[in-house]
Amino acid sequence: MPMNKQPKICPSCSSHLLVTRLTCPQCNTEVSGAFQPDLFARLAPNDFDFVVLFLKSKGNIKEMERELGISYWTIRSKLGEIVHHLGLSNGEDEEEPSELAERRQQILEQLNGGLITVQEAAALLEKLKRKP
Repeated sequence: MPMNKQPKICPSCSSHLLVTRLTCPQCNTEVSGAFQPDLFARLAPNDFDFVVLFLKSKGNIKEMERELGISYWTIRSKLGEIVHHLGLSNGEDEEEPSELAERRQQILEQLNGGLITVQEAAALLEKLKRKP
């Protein structure tokens, strides 16, 4: 019989839930207490699926591009968001405002799609750098 997925958010107040009881399906032993959910339990289902695909492809972003039909930059941006969400960023990579990251990604996708030239993309990216 398939198991239900563990809920992550309280249906009443939308707070994160805490695991308080674990049961062995083999012998029905129960352990109670207050347990933090594992790292990946914090992910939304679509983010979890993205991480699983990343692991299946052994980190090969080109393979992920083919599988998902999205650009390298979109995949890289999504991975960055997940790393940040999980609290795994090492502080060396300064997080940029999402609007700036999104605009940079749009420029690179336009370049990749042949809509703008390398020179135009470089100029647009340079303008983004200078914006406070």
